[in-house]
Amino acid sequence: MDAFTPLPRPCWVAGHPEQGEQALEVLHPFDGTEVASVAVPGRDQVERAVAAAAAVAKEFRRTPAHVRAEALVQVSRTLAERAEEIAETITAENGKPLKWAEIEVSRAVNTFRFAAEEARRFTGGLQRLDTEAGGVGRMAIVRHVPRGPVLAVAPFNFPLNLVAHKVAPALAVGAPVIVKPASATPLSALLLGEILAETDLPEGVFSILPVRGKDMDALVRDERLPVISFTGSTKVGWSLMEAAPRKHVVMELGSNAAAIICPDWTDLDHAAQRIATFGNYQAGQSCIAVQRVIVDRSVADEFVPKLVDAVGALKTGDPHDPEVEVGPLIDEDNARRVEEWVQMAADAGARVLLGGKRTGTTVEPTVVTDVPSDAKLWTEEIFGPVLVVSVADGVQDAFAQANDTKYGLQAGVFTRDVQVAFEAAAELEVGGVIIGDVPSYRADQMPYGGVKGSGTGREGVRSAMEDFTEERVTVLTGIQI
Repeated sequence: MDAFTPLPRPCWVAGHPEQGEQALEVLHPFDGTEVASVAVPGRDQVERAVAAAAAVAKEFRRTPAHVRAEALVQVSRTLAERAEEIAETITAENGKPLKWAEIEVSRAVNTFRFAAEEARRFTGGLQRLDTEAGGVGRMAIVRHVPRGPVLAVAPFNFPLNLVAHKVAPALAVGAPVIVKPASATPLSALLLGEILAETDLPEGVFSILPVRGKDMDALVRDERLPVISFTGSTKVGWSLMEAAPRKHVVMELGSNAAAIICPDWTDLDHAAQRIATFGNYQAGQSCIAVQRVIVDRSVADEFVPKLVDAVGALKTGDPHDPEVEVGPLIDEDNARRVEEWVQMAADAGARVLLGGKRTGTTVEPTVVTDVPSDAKLWTEEIFGPVLVVSVADGVQDAFAQANDTKYGLQAGVFTRDVQVAFEAAAELEVGGVIIGDVPSYRADQMPYGGVKGSGTGREGVRSAMEDFTEERVTVLTGIQI
């Protein structure tokens, strides 16, 4: 009798589980063992998913707000009930330490809860038009209407919550959504599909299609998907814009986020601990992980050793170990790239104060200083556990160094000086400035996005809902106010 071989985990086509034409292996980043295989849909299945989304769009747009809100509450509640299972899934496919996977699940629970709350209150408004003579007796009703079905392209680093940040706002406004998860980490999105299928949402409202990246072009170009929400690399993001110039594209791209230590900041131990943690959490694979550390010269000699000690105390290893804080990178190619960039900087005169070596997919938490301004460690997003330290002569020099990049997502400024805080908000070319903490802070309900090469549009539940909709105006005539 042949050995039993389980079928791949199904994809979700118009809300229904289906096997695909091919299977995709999901490997554990830490040791390369097979975690699961998933069904890769064929062209016919992709076509049926898109056709269903287009067909249900008008019906879903008119679905009462309370129905959409109750479905989102149900998803939030189920995620909380299955939190342990989902966290283990995230760690298995992504390699992030379990402690960070658990936090990601709790954030996704909140993301769907916020979306449920916003679905009930997201509305337009009345505008009186008699503010000039020609508008006497007229009033405008302004409504937010979905632009149409959303193509949601998600990255590997937050395989659940960044999917949630696309799915939840789309469902909240009444827009069907087709999710293309990262090929390396499709399991969390497929698990979310199971949970969505348990709701009373109309058939065809969602699909989860783990197609390979090279096969995504048809979805990007399909005119029935007028909105693209993309999180990922800068190169891929701008290529999507070029491939679909007439679509509404929301993009959260990369960054090389800076944390600035100002001369008035006295608790250097706290700053060192926060920067060490959030430069290395998830092995640095976060768009707002600290990469560049800009320290005022007056405190540099005291701060840098504290930072090195804090980074050196971080435990690396198997991400399923609850004590581990820094796990592997997503694959060996990326780990090798990080190691090479550190070596390139060292060859150009940088000093490696700690780490820099690789074992398989794991890179030691690394601190580098005296990095040339044209080195990749400074100019590009390393997406690995590396901190680059530079010294600044005053706050304005620190701001100039922080702005010396093509990116602009978020920055952290350690200061208690209110004037400096407002100067930072005015001077730093980023989408968000975090005062008194690292740039890695993100609340899931706040606007989140970047400037320059870090993208267009904003995530954050309500902000995404605004991006997924357009204002339509109805003018009433003969109105007495």
